Amino acid sequence: MPTDKTATAGFLKRAHGVFGYSRRALDLVWTTSRKLTLALALLTLVAGVLPAVVAYIGQLIVDGVVTAMNSPGHEVRTVLWLVLMEAVVVILIAASQRGLSASQSLLRALLGQRVNVMILEKALTLQLEDFEDSEFYDKLTQARREASRRPLSLVNRTFALVQNGISLVSYAVLLFAFSPWAVVILIGAGLPSFFAEAKFSGDAFRLFRWRSPETRMQMYLETVIAREDSIKEVKLFQLGPRLLQRYRDIFEKLFVEDRRLTLRRDGWGFVLGLISTAAFYGAYAWIVITTINGQITLGAMTMYLVLFRQGQSAVAASLSAVSGMYEDNLYLSNLYDYLGQSVSMRNGAKNKGPDPKRGVEFEHVSFRYPGTTSDALHDVSLTIRPGESLALVGENGSGKTTLIKLLTRLYEPTGGRILLDGLDLQEWDIDILRQRIGVIFQDFGRYQFSAGENIGTGDERYFNDADRWAAAAKTGMAASFIEEMPQGYQTQLGRWFKDGRELSGGQWQKIALSRAFMRSDADILVLDEPTAAMDAESEAAIFDHFREESHNKMTILISHRFSTVRAARQIIVIQGGEILERGNHESLLAQDGQYAHLFNLQARGYQ
Repeated sequence: MPTDKTATAGFLKRAHGVFGYSRRALDLVWTTSRKLTLALALLTLVAGVLPAVVAYIGQLIVDGVVTAMNSPGHEVRTVLWLVLMEAVVVILIAASQRGLSASQSLLRALLGQRVNVMILEKALTLQLEDFEDSEFYDKLTQARREASRRPLSLVNRTFALVQNGISLVSYAVLLFAFSPWAVVILIGAGLPSFFAEAKFSGDAFRLFRWRSPETRMQMYLETVIAREDSIKEVKLFQLGPRLLQRYRDIFEKLFVEDRRLTLRRDGWGFVLGLISTAAFYGAYAWIVITTINGQITLGAMTMYLVLFRQGQSAVAASLSAVSGMYEDNLYLSNLYDYLGQSVSMRNGAKNKGPDPKRGVEFEHVSFRYPGTTSDALHDVSLTIRPGESLALVGENGSGKTTLIKLLTRLYEPTGGRILLDGLDLQEWDIDILRQRIGVIFQDFGRYQFSAGENIGTGDERYFNDADRWAAAAKTGMAASFIEEMPQGYQTQLGRWFKDGRELSGGQWQKIALSRAFMRSDADILVLDEPTAAMDAESEAAIFDHFREESHNKMTILISHRFSTVRAARQIIVIQGGEILERGNHESLLAQDGQYAHLFNLQARGYQ
């Protein structure tokens, strides 16, 4: 059983760790807009001091009225001037509150944008394996859902704490003249509610982190039910009711926890709030009796009652701000945990290798996906010289696409090394390396952009170059149908935006092929199942054209259609992540192994 001293030390240590994000949040807001931050600080100071001024002027007015009733004349003008003075101060308070609201709104927009940009910039530095990690996705979800508004919330609460602190000091100075115990009662009555609120804020945060996977599943179900690329199967397979019920079930599970926390939080808040109410009315009676006994004036009684009521509100607001800052810090830990995610890939500085004639070399390369117990690739060695073509053949899951991900440095080998022009890929500047590779994956992106921009994504350097769009589209066999569309290369593709036009699967593949050819200076072309959605005639035309355009490049082709791979100079059969056979079409048929078996099996389908 820990001692009180140990428990207190533990609480202070946790609080120090949690509130450590406050300084970073303040710095973030300050660097977002110094002018608005200064405006917030100045207006906070004004809004904190003026309420006490109003209370003090109120006392002078009441005492002036009492005096004027006994000796009318000069006192009336004085009272009227005091009333005018109070009106001016009240107008200043209203103006400062409006100014605070405007500053907060503008900062909220700027800060929300900046934090979202920070989240997206961090995403661009992370590796593919990070996005395939469920725990990382939870971090990303938490950061995007809450952290974009939490820094400003923390700063607003900090300024609110300062504002209420200033008000409290001014109230305490005036109340101290009545009795020091009034100040003690004022502050002490709000502490029970504060400790309860801090506890429940921590509980709410732990609940938020615990249920991130369920929240992410809800978001995914919303996407499946309401997106055009999945709604066809949802309707055809009659999945709608089942998916909607799963969505409801997750909500019910989450709502039970929300309801339990809400009832506990508000129940204890009400009970502990009674302490503050009792303290106020006890002080109310004390001040009234003191007035009746003639120890203070009627104006002083009015002022003290106003000060005590406003002071209680200030104490409650201050403690609520501290509790809220604690909660904001907890949520900000998600943002900074995400932003602090380590970047594992090492980026080299070289932009050329010692011997361009060596091409691409895999030397005993192995790779195992994080969290798995077996290699996706094991001891793979192969070479592709400039001007040569390589075809990869194998069953689904044999490791063909993994090999391409290693070549493009979407992953790093767990064993062996890969060289380009005689230089290890890890020594290359990654941007220079990727500019040398034109690639189309089987699961290529279908961007909700214009047709030209869809092609332009293949080379960011020339994203808006219409001449390159046209040249790449011609090479990728997409020019014919693009030019027939009403707005040509400016035609919006997809259905997400107005006047969008959806393409067939084969047309999308030609767009993706054209995208690969955008990098006209790329000397490595990689096509991963590039014609799976095309008819036989289009496929034959594509590959005839492809061979003409790539005779001086290194090409890697992954396909299940042997009619497309047989012309490759080198064919490699991969099975279970290992190279089973290698050679050209004729030599592999002569071996009468796996390649010959698969080729004959497919050929019989055309007989």
